[in-house]
Amino acid sequence: MPEAKDKSKVHKLVIRGSAKLVAEFFEYSINSILFQRAVYPPDDFITVKKYGLNMLVSADDQVKAYIKKIMSQLNRWMAGGKISKLVVVITDRDTGEHVERWQFDVEVFGKSSKSKSAGKSGDKENTAPGDAQPAEPVEKTEKEIQDEIQAIFRQITASVTFLPVLDGDCTFNVLVYADADSDVPVEWGDSDAKEIKNAEKVQLRSFSTNNHRVGTMVSYRMAD
Repeated sequence: MPEAKDKSKVHKLVIRGSAKLVAEFFEYSINSILFQRAVYPPDDFITVKKYGLNMLVSADDQVKAYIKKIMSQLNRWMAGGKISKLVVVITDRDTGEHVERWQFDVEVFGKSSKSKSAGKSGDKENTAPGDAQPAEPVEKTEKEIQDEIQAIFRQITASVTFLPVLDGDCTFNVLVYADADSDVPVEWGDSDAKEIKNAEKVQLRSFSTNNHRVGTMVSYRMAD
């Protein structure tokens, strides 16, 4: 019996470590998208070393504080296995039209549950039903996981070669699809899915740990 208890503790620690890794990936993804899509000026970013790559992260105090607030809640939900999807939506400030939508689908191995979307942004959000389908775990080394993450960030960087140039002043929103029984802070309001009308969609690479799989897709409005 004590042996089984010890194994359970180890399993929970492994899941927590995987959840932390996925949440950290989201944080760098948000920063990379903001830089690569020129939502903020390049001078607002600094270079840091992560995943064996030179990553760009915002040095703007307001943006940093905002992302930190998002990540604080995201970490809690990830640790509890409550997240099925994270979405970054880029919106034209003048027209209010959504022009680009980056979607990261999260699968927790062995889990199947109903979810809803909770969101936050340069404004606030939350809503939308969905099912997180169970998946089979695959044993991975840290090197294999890092290589897969590197490939995704290289694709995000290369996305400027096929995504339309974003004209005008843009802002961004973050939507998080959390389980229906998740505690949602008051400041995270309800939202629609902020889909893009008649969007072109490109499926990017995915990565997986021993406990999670994360798929990536970008949708965008074709230039007129």
